[in-house]
Amino acid sequence: MNFLRNRLVVLGLVLLATVLLYLLLPSIRQGSMEPSLEVQRMGLVAASPPPPPTVNVSVRTGQLPGDPPLFFREALPIDGAGRQILPRLQVVLLHGQAFTSKTWEELGTLALLAANGYQALAMDLPGFGNSPDSDALKTDQNRVDLLQRFMEALGVRTPVLLSPSMSGHYSIPFLMKHSAQLHGFISIAPVGTRSYTPQQYQNVQTPTLIVFGALDTNLGAQSHKNLIQLPHHSVLKLEGARHACYMDKPREFHLALIDFLSKLK
Repeated sequence: MNFLRNRLVVLGLVLLATVLLYLLLPSIRQGSMEPSLEVQRMGLVAASPPPPPTVNVSVRTGQLPGDPPLFFREALPIDGAGRQILPRLQVVLLHGQAFTSKTWEELGTLALLAANGYQALAMDLPGFGNSPDSDALKTDQNRVDLLQRFMEALGVRTPVLLSPSMSGHYSIPFLMKHSAQLHGFISIAPVGTRSYTPQQYQNVQTPTLIVFGALDTNLGAQSHKNLIQLPHHSVLKLEGARHACYMDKPREFHLALIDFLSKLK
């Protein structure tokens, strides 16, 4: 008698578990199929099924003649079907001392920009990567002229300029002299921000995104303190990130990058 009662109890529990699993299965399946908000915002998957076809973004390389010749990488904007389209904006990417234009390709930044409708141009600064060094770049004006030459040669007009660390030797003087030629500026703990007065910063009307890592108490903190004098700025402080914060926190950096670009008019 006890054996029969135990069998009936076990059978009842199995039946109850089966009913609960049947009721919960649709919601479990739906939850597992929905992409995260972060992935949706990066434009890498559709917000709802069906997902778009896989899009391959090609990055071409080239070299501009001159002194010095300048090597660059370019990703052209495409739509969801992989067809080339007119760019929403042009983005020129510089690099830090330990990096080159290839960093932006390997990090996925060039492909991400192209997939979101932007033309991305990343330069090897003289003496780095595939661009030879030059003795003709000893002054701020020389470096500003080099950026001007690069943009004019590639037909770049009012771009967004992205500049980490060492490349501030080029971007900060350019921002101060030709801010009207920039649609936006993205600084990532650049050097050279101490060389200008509060009034010079106030004169710059370019929308700026100031990016730095919370663990970068040297250049990150210093550039943040100086650049917040710009009248039209927003700040992205990446917690747990070091000087090359975009390498430590690429997802957060990419989300903020696309968000900033999308708000430019």
